[in-house]
Amino acid sequence: MRKTIIITATLLTLGACSEYNRTDRALVGGGLGAATGAAIGAATGDVGAAFAGAGIGALAGGLIGVATTPRRCVGYDAYGRPYYYRC
Repeated sequence: MRKTIIITATLLTLGACSEYNRTDRALVGGGLGAATGAAIGAATGDVGAAFAGAGIGALAGGLIGVATTPRRCVGYDAYGRPYYYRC
Protein backbone atom coordinates (compact mmCIF):
# COMPACT_ATOMS: atom_id res chain seq x y z
CA MET A 1 0.00 0.00 0.00
CA ARG A 2 2.85 2.37 0.81
CA LYS A 3 4.34 1.76 -2.63
CA THR A 4 1.03 2.61 -4.31
CA ILE A 5 0.74 5.86 -2.37
CA ILE A 6 4.29 6.88 -3.30
CA ILE A 7 3.70 6.11 -6.99
CA THR A 8 0.38 7.98 -7.00
CA ALA A 9 1.92 11.01 -5.29
CA THR A 10 4.77 11.01 -7.82
CA LEU A 11 2.35 10.85 -10.74
CA LEU A 12 0.25 13.66 -9.32
CA THR A 13 3.35 15.80 -8.89
CA LEU A 14 4.47 15.15 -12.46
CA GLY A 15 0.97 15.84 -13.72
CA ALA A 16 1.16 19.35 -12.33
CA CYS A 17 4.12 20.08 -14.62
CA SER A 18 2.22 19.53 -17.84
CA GLU A 19 1.68 22.25 -20.43
CA TYR A 20 -1.72 23.51 -21.49
CA ASN A 21 -1.87 21.07 -24.38
CA ARG A 22 -5.10 19.08 -24.73
CA THR A 23 -3.32 15.90 -25.77
CA ASP A 24 -0.80 16.06 -22.95
CA ARG A 25 -3.50 16.77 -20.40
CA ALA A 26 -5.62 13.89 -21.70
CA LEU A 27 -2.68 11.48 -21.48
CA VAL A 28 -1.65 12.62 -18.01
CA GLY A 29 -5.25 12.56 -16.80
CA GLY A 30 -5.75 9.10 -18.26
CA GLY A 31 -2.56 7.82 -16.67
CA LEU A 32 -3.42 9.25 -13.28
CA GLY A 33 -6.96 7.94 -13.55
CA ALA A 34 -5.75 4.47 -14.52
CA ALA A 35 -3.26 4.35 -11.65
CA THR A 36 -5.81 5.55 -9.13
CA GLY A 37 -8.53 3.25 -10.44
CA ALA A 38 -6.19 0.26 -10.41
CA ALA A 39 -5.10 1.05 -6.85
CA ILE A 40 -8.69 1.30 -5.68
CA GLY A 41 -9.65 -1.86 -7.57
CA ALA A 42 -6.64 -3.73 -6.19
CA ALA A 43 -7.68 -2.80 -2.67
CA THR A 44 -10.64 -5.16 -3.11
CA GLY A 45 -8.23 -8.04 -3.71
CA ASP A 46 -9.75 -8.96 -7.09
CA VAL A 47 -7.74 -8.78 -10.32
CA GLY A 48 -10.86 -8.11 -12.39
CA ALA A 49 -11.77 -5.17 -10.20
CA ALA A 50 -8.26 -3.76 -10.62
CA PHE A 51 -8.54 -3.95 -14.42
CA ALA A 52 -12.04 -2.48 -14.38
CA GLY A 53 -10.91 0.32 -12.07
CA ALA A 54 -7.95 1.07 -14.33
CA GLY A 55 -10.17 1.24 -17.42
CA ILE A 56 -12.83 3.40 -15.82
CA GLY A 57 -10.19 5.63 -14.21
CA ALA A 58 -8.32 6.07 -17.50
CA LEU A 59 -11.49 7.06 -19.33
CA ALA A 60 -12.63 9.47 -16.63
CA GLY A 61 -9.15 10.97 -16.16
CA GLY A 62 -8.70 11.50 -19.89
CA LEU A 63 -12.08 13.21 -20.22
CA ILE A 64 -11.41 15.44 -17.22
CA GLY A 65 -7.94 16.30 -18.57
CA VAL A 66 -9.38 17.43 -21.90
CA ALA A 67 -12.31 19.27 -20.32
CA THR A 68 -10.12 21.29 -17.96
CA THR A 69 -7.63 22.48 -20.58
CA PRO A 70 -7.57 26.28 -20.60
CA ARG A 71 -8.67 27.88 -23.85
CA ARG A 72 -6.35 30.86 -23.45
CA CYS A 73 -2.64 30.78 -22.76
CA VAL A 74 -0.53 33.59 -21.33
CA GLY A 75 2.54 34.91 -23.10
CA TYR A 76 4.81 37.83 -22.27
CA ASP A 77 6.11 40.51 -24.59
CA ALA A 78 9.64 41.96 -24.58
CA TYR A 79 8.67 44.33 -21.74
CA GLY A 80 7.29 41.60 -19.51
CA ARG A 81 3.64 42.51 -20.04
CA PRO A 82 1.28 39.55 -20.22
CA TYR A 83 -0.88 38.94 -23.26
CA TYR A 84 -3.35 36.16 -23.98
CA TYR A 85 -3.54 34.00 -27.06
CA ARG A 86 -5.53 30.99 -28.14
CA CYS A 87 -3.80 27.73 -27.21
